[in-house]
Amino acid sequence: MPQASFVAGDWGTSNLRLFLCDAGGEVLERRAGPGAATSREQFPRVFDSLVSDWMSSHGPLPAILCGMVGSNFGWVEARYVRCPARPEQIASAAVCVNGRSVHIAPGLTCRNRFGAPDMLRGEETQILGLLEKMPALRQGIHLLCLPGTHTKWIVLENGGVREFVTAATGEIFALLRSHSVLVPTESSTEALDRTAFEKGLAQVDRFPRAQWLHRAFESRSRRLAGELADDAAAAFQSGLLIGIDVSGALQLFEGIADAEPVQLVGDPRLSALYSTALASHGRESLRHDGEAASLAGLIHLHRLLSRDEARHAV
Repeated sequence: MPQASFVAGDWGTSNLRLFLCDAGGEVLERRAGPGAATSREQFPRVFDSLVSDWMSSHGPLPAILCGMVGSNFGWVEARYVRCPARPEQIASAAVCVNGRSVHIAPGLTCRNRFGAPDMLRGEETQILGLLEKMPALRQGIHLLCLPGTHTKWIVLENGGVREFVTAATGEIFALLRSHSVLVPTESSTEALDRTAFEKGLAQVDRFPRAQWLHRAFESRSRRLAGELADDAAAAFQSGLLIGIDVSGALQLFEGIADAEPVQLVGDPRLSALYSTALASHGRESLRHDGEAASLAGLIHLHRLLSRDEARHAV
């Protein structure tokens, strides 16, 4: 078995994913654990319980972590780096946990196009991973979309994050499913009704200037009128939300890499829905697995940190 070299971890709100890696970045073992929300004030204990046997077998190993573990309720706070931000700036702003060889990546912040403060945390490693996987993105201007609970639309310029904006698309959808009559609880998204989803997208395209608040009730009214089955309501509402998210973002970033594909980084299933929505506007997209991008970004951060430490040791 190859010799382990470091531990990489994505410690989000709901889940922790740990990877034992060799010097080349190959994953030797994987572990899962509780998210940051349930690990408050217990981060050292949770981390040690998951990696203690790795440390026993391979000796003390450095670790690089990202996500909500660096938030104001995390293990230690890793403050946001202001955009425009380059990979080297992100690495240099990583915070070391006192008395440990554990670094935590910072998030990013900017003033978005509405003049409001905007933040991301954890997604910075996905961006870095994508840059490692696609070196061509280090030149010129490109538009990225990271679909999720809080979807991020990101402008890359010459390998750095210039600006971004957040759309709370996934969170709104989850709230509707849990606390609204607009999407019945029996309406499943596990096997998404593509026809209903695309019908929602088409409704957005038919009335491109309409606001979502004037459209949201359709997932109920169409059911009451017999035009939409109960188990298709979630897919229809998803089509409305994602359609408005995509059309709004394309308007907001009009003129930004219009001739280039939008780079989609995230859960494959969700990215496929965004790809369909982008195609309805005649926009091509390329899809990248979010977990793979996050891991590649963590590996790149580890190498940048190791390089800095070696330089300072000389």
